[in-house]
This record gives sequence, structure tokens and C-alpha cells, in this order.
Amino acid sequence: MKNVVIVGAGLGLGLSLAKKFGDNGFRVAVISRNPEKLSIIISELEKLSIEARSFVADVTDLAALKQTFQAIIKELGSIDVLEFSPYAGWDKFTHVLETTPQSVLEQINSYLLPAVLSVNEVLPDMINRGSGAFLFTTGISAMFPLPFVGNGGIVMSGIRNYATSLHNELKDKGVFVGHLSIGTMIQAGTEGDPDVIAETWYNLYDKQEHFEEVFPLGFDPSNFPN
Repeated sequence: MKNVVIVGAGLGLGLSLAKKFGDNGFRVAVISRNPEKLSIIISELEKLSIEARSFVADVTDLAALKQTFQAIIKELGSIDVLEFSPYAGWDKFTHVLETTPQSVLEQINSYLLPAVLSVNEVLPDMINRGSGAFLFTTGISAMFPLPFVGNGGIVMSGIRNYATSLHNELKDKGVFVGHLSIGTMIQAGTEGDPDVIAETWYNLYDKQEHFEEVFPLGFDPSNFPN
């Protein structure tokens, strides 16, 4: 059975991704710093007869995150898909005119460094097996500069750069790297319904025809407020 690990799993997109991959035969491991949310996710997956495990870890604690990956691999075996989408919340973003070194560092510590560590923990085994996938989920500021998420845009565009380089280096080694940039609020029953995003993500992973997509299709950054 293949294993998917969702880093930064929540009750929105994380749960929807877990359901989607679980429905397609994956065993699911979810990582979050919030044990209550993890308990709900596991309960929802169990209702669907999806095999799942939860692991409590704060992604900003790199030592703890490293130990978590080691625990997952020890318990479940090789990781076939790693999806990375931690989200600290809108209150952590700063307008570009109010962005400081500290606010950027907070984004680096909560997003960029955990992404690199996660890849480091999984990549050697994927290369040895000649199979696997890394899926990076970002906000739309990874691709279109948005002043109201100044610090986030700096780091998300860095993630996209990192993911692009990984894609270019790994595409001939059997390891897929994908990037999905989301330009809408994630909320059930809207254009940003997490189930729809999860479907888009799975299709991108399953077909592996191209590196990245923007969600929703045809996103226009001019519609966003400054």
C-alpha cells in the first residue's frame, strides 16, 4: 500500500486531500501541531474506511519534525507522496510597506525551512526507488506579487523557486514534483471548496503532465484588493 504524508494538515484542504488520496488506495499520515484537529481528521477518515495515522509536530521545530518523519517511516515504511501545505493564518501576513526582517523570518521558519527539511528526509529513498512525488501548495502570491501579503509572498515565491529546481532535477529520476498555487479563500461551498482543490491536486499528481497549476483556473490577480 502506498503512503501519503500531509504536512500541516487541517480540517479544510488537509482533510480533503486525505480523503482523496485515501479513496485512491493510499494510507494516510497527517502531521499537525493541533491534536484536536488531528483527532477529527482521523475520525472522519475512519468513517470512510481509510487507513490513517496522526502525528503531532510543530513544523517550526525542525528537530521535532525530523523525528516525526523518522517515526512515520519506521511505522509505515517508504513515503510515496509528500504534500506540504502548513498554514499559520492571515494574521501572520504583513503588508509590504509594513514587512520587517522579523516578519519575513517568521514565514521562513514556519514554511520555507520545514519544506526543505521535509524534502531532505524523504528524497534519498525516493531517488533510490526511482519513484515518489512532492506536492507543494502555496498561495497565489508565489506567482503574483500581492502587497497585502508582503512577507508571505517573499517566502512563497521562494518555495516555488525551490520546487521548480527540484522538478527540473528529479523529472528524469522517477520523482514527480508539483506546485499548486491557490488564489481564493478555502471554504466549503465556494469556488475554493477544499474538495474541489483536492480533486485538482490529485489530477495533477496522477497525470503528471506538467509542473504547476493555478487554482481557480484563469485566476486574475487584479481582482484582489491591495
